[in-house]
Amino acid sequence: MVKTKFPTARIKRIMQADEEVGKVAQQTPIAVGKALELFMIQLVSKSADVAKDKGSKRVTASMLKTVVESDEQWDFLREIVSRVETEKEGPKKEAKPKMESESEEEVIPVKKKRSERGAGRKKRGGAQ
Repeated sequence: MVKTKFPTARIKRIMQADEEVGKVAQQTPIAVGKALELFMIQLVSKSADVAKDKGSKRVTASMLKTVVESDEQWDFLREIVSRVETEKEGPKKEAKPKMESESEEEVIPVKKKRSERGAGRKKRGGAQ
C-alpha cells in the first residue's frame, strides 16, 4: 500500500482562503490531511476493484463514476461524475488524447547529456 501524506501547510492555506474561516488550530490541517488520505485510499481501492472486474490494469474516470454511483456514501460527488461518459462494454483500445499544441509533424529535439555529447572542457592548445 502506498502511503501519501498531504502537505499540512497547503491544507491550512486552502482552509484560510475561505473568508468565513478564522484562525486554524495547529492540529486541524493534520486531521483534515489524514481524512483526505483515508478518503482517497477508499475511493481509489474501490475503483481498482472495478478495474480488475473489467479486466483492466488502468483506472478510468468512468470506473470512478461507477464507484460513486454504487454507494450512497459518495453521493456528494455525483454531480461531478455526472459529466463523465460511461464506457461501453467490451474491449476498447485506449488512445492517448492529444493536446492542442501536439501534432505528428512537430518534433522537439531532446538535449543530450554531457556524457553523450563528448562532454568535458576542451583543452587549449599551447603552453600557458
